[in-house]
Amino acid sequence: MTDLREKVARLRQAYAPHEHRPLGGYLVAMGTYAGVTAGIAGLVRATGRTVPDRPAPADVVLLSIATHKLSRLLSKDAVTSPLRAPFTRYDRPIGSGEVMEQVRDQGSPTRHAIGELLSCPFCLAVWVATGLTGGLVLAPRLTRLVATALTAVAASDFLQMAYAMAQQAAEGDQHD
Repeated sequence: MTDLREKVARLRQAYAPHEHRPLGGYLVAMGTYAGVTAGIAGLVRATGRTVPDRPAPADVVLLSIATHKLSRLLSKDAVTSPLRAPFTRYDRPIGSGEVMEQVRDQGSPTRHAIGELLSCPFCLAVWVATGLTGGLVLAPRLTRLVATALTAVAASDFLQMAYAMAQQAAEGDQHD
């Protein structure tokens, strides 16, 4: 066992000699993702649901936009910060109701890896897309309804930003 720990320590040192990278935590996260994916596949099989040969293009677009919105909502929204607080530390607001957070370095490698996952919308999108895709097979009507709401919120976000930019431009024109 000591020999294995020494090999792992050497691997960590060789991989990132000047930076802490929680490789063990990443392995836990990958294992959890594989378990969740296997669980979804098992539920699909146990319920006798059929997996489409090819998803409908409208579903791909709907889930893409919903994945974007839910990933940002979970990873950056100020209101969801209590979910991230055990793994991150507040840094500053970044506008539009979003916050920037730093991953907590103290504690276990798993805690660090979860902090990175929860504060990164790109990282979280893989998990969200997997859940929504599984939902599309297991509960398509409910999943489409939820995805539609998230897509509407994403569209509203862009409209709010466009409105704010137009308002700023109009105010700038008044001062010229």
